[in-house]
Amino acid sequence: MTEPCDPEHPRPADGPRHQPTPAEDPFVGHRRLLFTVAYEVLGSAADAEDVVQETWLRWAALAPAARDEVVDPRAYLVRSVTRQALNRLRTLARRREEYVGEWLPEPLLVGPDVAEDVELAESVSYAMLTVLETLGPAERAVFVLREVFATPYEEIAAAVGRTPAAVRQIAHRARAHVSARRPRTRVSRAEQDAVVERFLAAVRGGDLGELMEVLAPDVIVVADGGGVVNASRRPVRGAGRVSTLLATLTRLELDFEVAPMRLNGGPAARFELDGRLDAAVALVIEDGRVSRIYVIRNPHKLGRLDREAELGR
Repeated sequence: MTEPCDPEHPRPADGPRHQPTPAEDPFVGHRRLLFTVAYEVLGSAADAEDVVQETWLRWAALAPAARDEVVDPRAYLVRSVTRQALNRLRTLARRREEYVGEWLPEPLLVGPDVAEDVELAESVSYAMLTVLETLGPAERAVFVLREVFATPYEEIAAAVGRTPAAVRQIAHRARAHVSARRPRTRVSRAEQDAVVERFLAAVRGGDLGELMEVLAPDVIVVADGGGVVNASRRPVRGAGRVSTLLATLTRLELDFEVAPMRLNGGPAARFELDGRLDAAVALVIEDGRVSRIYVIRNPHKLGRLDREAELGR
């Protein structure tokens, strides 16, 4: 097993520590971009980090003369990380078929710089990530590279092993697929915060009537426990069933607290049970109501919620 790579100062596994600046080594300057590409393709920060590490090792293994011949290091590195991410995604697809219950993307905290980049913020939003999960590996990679990073079709073709003409067709299909499934309306931060506060107040009080008001009639709850902790293995649908489920928390007399937070730049909440983080809950808000609730309870997916992820384009 290779030694974990220091994100700020990557180095070859068997070589001496080297601390290049972005001007010295393009990999360092583009690392945030590479992690973002890998994360959006994979939906897992842990796997994205592994893919970025593998990309670094391949880059570091190039002879200096070979690196000097790379005309566009950014394109070269994006192509490399995409190939590694696709290989990892195909392997993970087989594992996820055996996953206990629903599989949800790993949530992240993102900084204000990401929120200011509207296109990037939307691309890493939890609502978008769950839509990307419905795409095949090649479609997902093509969509991310084209729609988020405006990568030329020729470069995408080299990364995914298809012709530029085929990539154009894939991009068209993926764009239509995503457009049909993403939230229809954009909601301001102020409206999101107001709806989240109403929702959490109703949960805290076990107020069934208020929950029915703040939930969309066709609301869906999807929970991910990964077989490690208890979680519904199938989506729960409809305001009646969901409100009853949420109101039960108060009747169980659990020592729980809920507080608003932002996950992947979007509206969310954290549930603490007996003083420890029990679940991260991502919310989708449409027309003034909560339309989707994603409950991440798998503890392996909650470990990065104490620090901001480094994303970028």
